[in-house]
Amino acid sequence: METAKEICPTTTMRKVNEGALLIDVRETDEVNTLSFDVPNIINIPLSEFEARFREIPKDKEIVMVCKVGAKSLKATYFLMNHGYKNVVNMQHGIARWVQKGFPTKGDTSAATSNVSCCSNSGCC
Repeated sequence: METAKEICPTTTMRKVNEGALLIDVRETDEVNTLSFDVPNIINIPLSEFEARFREIPKDKEIVMVCKVGAKSLKATYFLMNHGYKNVVNMQHGIARWVQKGFPTKGDTSAATSNVSCCSNSGCC
């Protein structure tokens, strides 16, 4: 099976500016507390993903996101297995997005609690 491509928040921000669509797989209560403040985003909670994934267009560049990158990686593989070719996962989720100072709406402390980042992690 093909390995999913993963990108960092900085690359994600560039792709958003180029028109990529973010798919946030966090549950609705998490999104209501803190969300990505970008123009092209759809929230499809992982708990509803199998039933709703067809809402995601196949003709757009898709970046999957969540809190720390694990749930969105599962959803990335799910989409790849269902014929999506232009889908990537954002590593480290909204937690790293917040650390980078990228646009959000809501309580950023919700993302940074219990998340650590090593300065030598090599992330961008």
